[in-house]
Amino acid sequence: MIGSRVRRQEDPRLLTGRGQFVDDVALPGMLEAAVLRSPHPHARITNVDVSEALALPGVFAVLTGEEVRDVCASPQPVVWRMIPDQRMTDQYALAVDKVRYVGQAVAVVAAVDRYVAEDALGLIEVDYEVLDAVVTLDDALAEDAPLLYEDWPDNVSCRQTIPKGDAAAAFAEADVVVSETLTYGRQMGTPLETRGAVMSWDPFTDRLEGWMSTQSPNLTRDLLGEVLGLPVERIRVRTPDVGGGFGNKFDFYGEEVLAALLSRRTGRPVKLIEDRLESFVANAHSREQRIEVSVAAKADGTITGLRGTVYAVLGGQLATVGIGPCWLSMAVMAGPYAIENIEATVVGVVTNRSPYGSYRGWGQPKANFAHERIIEKLAGELGMAANDVRRRNLIPPDAFPYASQVFFYDSGNYAECLDLAEKAVAERGWAQRRDTAAEQGRSVGIGFSFHIEISALGPSKIMNQSGLQHSSFDEEVVRIDSSGGVVVRTGLSAMGQGIQTALAQVAAQTLGVPLDSVTVHHGDTETNPFTGYGTGASRGAALGGGALLRASTRLRDKVLRIAANILEASPDDLEITDGRISVAGTPGGPSVTMREIGDAAYRRLADKLPDGEDPTLEERDVLDPENVAFSYGTTAVLAEIDRETGRVTLLDYLLVHDCGTVINPTIVDGQIHGGATQGIGGALFEEIVYSPEGQPLTTTFMDYLIPTASEIPTFETVHMTTTADHIPGGFKGMGEAGTIGAASAITSAIENALPDLGLRLNRLPVTPPRLLQAMTDAAPAASSREETP
Repeated sequence: MIGSRVRRQEDPRLLTGRGQFVDDVALPGMLEAAVLRSPHPHARITNVDVSEALALPGVFAVLTGEEVRDVCASPQPVVWRMIPDQRMTDQYALAVDKVRYVGQAVAVVAAVDRYVAEDALGLIEVDYEVLDAVVTLDDALAEDAPLLYEDWPDNVSCRQTIPKGDAAAAFAEADVVVSETLTYGRQMGTPLETRGAVMSWDPFTDRLEGWMSTQSPNLTRDLLGEVLGLPVERIRVRTPDVGGGFGNKFDFYGEEVLAALLSRRTGRPVKLIEDRLESFVANAHSREQRIEVSVAAKADGTITGLRGTVYAVLGGQLATVGIGPCWLSMAVMAGPYAIENIEATVVGVVTNRSPYGSYRGWGQPKANFAHERIIEKLAGELGMAANDVRRRNLIPPDAFPYASQVFFYDSGNYAECLDLAEKAVAERGWAQRRDTAAEQGRSVGIGFSFHIEISALGPSKIMNQSGLQHSSFDEEVVRIDSSGGVVVRTGLSAMGQGIQTALAQVAAQTLGVPLDSVTVHHGDTETNPFTGYGTGASRGAALGGGALLRASTRLRDKVLRIAANILEASPDDLEITDGRISVAGTPGGPSVTMREIGDAAYRRLADKLPDGEDPTLEERDVLDPENVAFSYGTTAVLAEIDRETGRVTLLDYLLVHDCGTVINPTIVDGQIHGGATQGIGGALFEEIVYSPEGQPLTTTFMDYLIPTASEIPTFETVHMTTTADHIPGGFKGMGEAGTIGAASAITSAIENALPDLGLRLNRLPVTPPRLLQAMTDAAPAASSREETP
């Protein structure tokens, strides 16, 4: 069962339109809400007049920033506080004195329907004192820059350097030093389903019940309690089907608080669903960084030192994850390479842009872009093949567990992974296709990148010490009912990643029952167990599957004890096959079914349940591992460049990947390919752009381009297996793998396709105009090299 390409159990319901999403929730007497958002990137709020809006027929309530501040127990929380002395941007769900980005919520209306609520927004009068905007990183760091927070000396929220070894000595003694400045464009997850919440605050019991499109229901419940000053036993969070998350729905948002407060004020349920325009300005943005990176190396390509500075282009206030993604870019900048001397720094800078939060891969795609781009440049400087430089510096198998700058890498065979990728590329004739294209006057290139991926996020105590203000363990419950059916309860959110099928496979194989006899329940904090961090950080299958494996193993042992009592045999002599328990090696002999075991444990206990055995068949397990688990892989890309237009066409795409024990190869492949698609988007198409005045210019899918089926190549995945020995079952995660190495491999392929120009691409996305400009800029230098005798 584990390792089988079984079909996903959840798909028929979703594909036939039987899924239920937040906007499908309809409660008696429900109102709908709309949010008034700032049109200015930076301004003081001098007055808010809501009298005309309140007078509009059909309007039930209007809230302003001061009212929200007065009734909330705390500002919007930041759960990742990596840097102890970081300056925090304490904000409430509505702006109180100042707005710091276009789209910041200023007021909210609850009315009989969304149409009336939108009309009421137009009647709210807000007086602004417009201030100079700080739009870019350079604007924010300028000496005379306007301050987003007047009590700060500058616009720097935090700065931290984490060293390893003696970087100064490594650079002083190096045979060669190469440096690069890289720019990673601003992006966001753009899930198909926008964010939303339906909140119902019962005035008689003072209980809050919410339906939310969130990746982390337990975290959301706890943060709601913190902000509203309500004990969590009075809060129930339900998570129906989630139409894509990608990190955007991990963060905790002010709209969830606003819907709850409106429900308390009106005594009715309130629905608040964002539209697509709102999603572009109110959802967490991500990715944007400027990275300065240098490596010191010997003449044979051995890297002896690395220096890097990550400039995080934060928004006007901190999102739930704070500096987290950018801190991680700094923390894993050395990637899979055994570099003994490191000096890495992160600098968090606030700007008048939307908050910076979670997106698939967190800080890892940017770190990958830094270490893979500098590897390519070092290889060019030394006249070596980039993969030879990689191979010389990859952490060897006998070095695991390996102490990196921050983390302990648990296991891996990195060189074998790179070798497999090169072998696969050779077998598929990519080099011949490139050479044939060159003969035809076409420009085709091959690019590689190597990535690592933090997965199985935990353990809680170490995460707490690292700055996480929450837990990161996982709890799973498995139960066999009185008729022999198996029910698994999980706190993880289902958002298209196939977690129901993966958990069902683990339970079915461990218990020896058919897959279709297992039902997985999720999406309710009142009836399902506690999951500390939720669905994210590539942890669902690793921690959820690992905890479920242990619980199911103990439950299997109990089943065998009961069966042994009925069959008058030893439990050690029994086996379970397709839900039937019998003595091993005796086909056709005496046996009992799982239904009979359920009957013995719940109904007719007197003759069938062994003495001293408790009734019922249920086990639970909590997995809080001693370490995270590191997956890894090699990405190879075959790309063609149109020199006239600057268009990049991806012809073929290969990933060699190791995520430990594979539960379902189809799900793994789908996750890797989906992640690669988003990586392609970030490499070639997607960028959130602001005007010099701080106005967002990409607020629709006409402006913000995401790849479609026409731009996506054929994907192929080759699997390796290096188990995580500290995770039951050896599972590692892979949900972010495809995203991490995509941009590095694609830019490498573009450069390889244009060898005559000697391009060094250092800015993402590589759009056609940017590539054409880079080619134009490189042409004179290329001509000069050709003319030099």
